Amino acid sequence: MGVQVGREAPDFTANAFHQGTGKQVKLSDFRGKWVMLCFYPADFTCVCPTELATVAAKYQEFQELGVEILAISVDSNVSHKVWQEVELSKMVDGGIPYPMVSDPGGEIGTLYGVYDDLQGVDVRGRFLIDPDGILQAMEVLTPPVGRNISEVLRQFRAFQHHQKTGELMPSGWQPGKPTLPPETETLTRAGHVWEIWKTDNAF
Repeated sequence: MGVQVGREAPDFTANAFHQGTGKQVKLSDFRGKWVMLCFYPADFTCVCPTELATVAAKYQEFQELGVEILAISVDSNVSHKVWQEVELSKMVDGGIPYPMVSDPGGEIGTLYGVYDDLQGVDVRGRFLIDPDGILQAMEVLTPPVGRNISEVLRQFRAFQHHQKTGELMPSGWQPGKPTLPPETETLTRAGHVWEIWKTDNAF
């Protein structure tokens, strides 16, 4: 069975390039923290650096939410290092501040259902994992289209608000906007929130 939201995220241990050197990372070592796994097809491509650089530019926002980030591709640590030095460090001051994991052969990608064995790459997959190691969200795209990092931050804020309050978040929820009480399914309440949501969002 593949990964499934609401279930425990598969653990893994892998080599990574981080802060100028190689290191070993293990997913379960991040228990107690929120984690985003960000699979991407390859170093030295067109769309991937825009994603990694955007995450790096917003890294402080992720850190303020207590989120750790692991970028993962089939490339080696040597490739990650060279890519960081010749390209990524020129896109973002200081380069990529989070670990860039090496997944040769796509073993981790296979665990998460994003390894393309015909192309030999991990496709564009994003997985949000809570402090208990439970997968809360996932998104998988083919390589041509990059992901919206602002939406990822919104989802982290929504999941964290839910875990803190038990409240439910309607479509497009932003902090400070109306929420639904826990486990509310009544049409009366849903209709009331729908009217508020339409007004707030100029629907």
